[in-house]
Amino acid sequence: MMWPFNKKSAKLSGRDDVETIKIALGAMAGAAGKTVAPDSALSLSTAWSCVRLLSETIGTLPMSFYQRVGDEKTVARNHPLYDLLHDSPNADQSAAEFWEGVIACLCLWGNFYGERKYLGDRLVAVQPLKPNLMSVARTADGRREYRYADPKGRRVFDEDRIFHVRGFGYGGDVGLSPISYGRETMSVALAAEQTAASQFKNGLQLSGFLELQGIKTTPEQRVELIDLFAKFAGSSQAGKVMPLPDGAKFVALGMNPEDAQLLQTRAFHVEEICRWFRVPPFMVGHTEKSSSWGTGLEQQMIGFLTFSLRPYLTRIEQAIKKQLIKPADRGSYYAEFNLEGLLRADSHGRAALLSALGQNGFITRNEGRARDNLKPLPGGDTLTVQSNMIPLDKIGQTDQPAQQARSALMNLLFGGDLDAIIEQRVKSMMGHNGGPALDKE
Repeated sequence: MMWPFNKKSAKLSGRDDVETIKIALGAMAGAAGKTVAPDSALSLSTAWSCVRLLSETIGTLPMSFYQRVGDEKTVARNHPLYDLLHDSPNADQSAAEFWEGVIACLCLWGNFYGERKYLGDRLVAVQPLKPNLMSVARTADGRREYRYADPKGRRVFDEDRIFHVRGFGYGGDVGLSPISYGRETMSVALAAEQTAASQFKNGLQLSGFLELQGIKTTPEQRVELIDLFAKFAGSSQAGKVMPLPDGAKFVALGMNPEDAQLLQTRAFHVEEICRWFRVPPFMVGHTEKSSSWGTGLEQQMIGFLTFSLRPYLTRIEQAIKKQLIKPADRGSYYAEFNLEGLLRADSHGRAALLSALGQNGFITRNEGRARDNLKPLPGGDTLTVQSNMIPLDKIGQTDQPAQQARSALMNLLFGGDLDAIIEQRVKSMMGHNGGPALDKE
């Protein structure tokens, strides 16, 4: 569908006009002549990879629901929202599938809409709605009104019945779509892909025309020439030689792929599309240039988490607090993605994290084992710290009872102080080459 507009605008007042909604939803043609919509954009491998990377990464992060009491926070497993957010937001989807879909909608349309289902005053489900079928308006009293038109008919929802996560925008009623605003980049990329496919379809042969110098042809002869060309066109006919009539000359019209810099254009658009989704190119398999996100994989992952994932996570967490948690509970309950889920595939990093938390008294041994689904062990519920970590003003001071216990143990095991025994043994061995031992000089 072509929209009869060519000007982009969005109001800052919070009341979005038809143009803003059109940009958020629309399928629009770029200057390259290709109509760009979410479906057509996903036919580009780079766009597909970016959307999939962001969606699957966030979708696999555990979503937890916490209660804060004073300075202490605990997992609120008994709260109705815990099962809904952590396990299954609706009867058809798991939590991973649901959050994956939320991010995909934000990447493609700039908005996610979900219908809130209630049983009495209890929220029991959030059912996703298609963003391209939704429009947002304001009522006379300033409340948002959501108008949804699908094959079942037209429905109007109050803002209390819709879970709306907005992507990046000007602060209006809807987020802005990367696909719509990046349609020129996407359109050129689609045109380059079609050109490349056409080149291979034609066996890398150029288009052109036949110049007949001083020869007049009848309509029947021209039809015969066209049929002759058709027999030698296409990749299946590559390598064959086509005979031309006397006095005929083939004149090429198109540019070859090298002159058109087709390969360079396609490689450039990988980086361009990655910019629109804020994804480092190396994460979608484009490794021609060095990454500016850090020198090591760890630094690059930190950059991806900070600049790419964190904005999406924060938007979702705050939307849950504002729209799904009752006003009376917002001061004590909150939802949060657990970023430790990113370490599940990194056994070394996960072991280092658990070791540091356990050795420094942040978690008990059994709490660490529970994170790896291991059963608790007796004595593992005590917080412990490294015993050699002492305050600076205590360095050099000896704990007399501990020293006395150590000396008694050494006398029992070795018949004397272990340090003295080692020192005596070293001195006796230093004269083994024929010279006198040190203790006999």
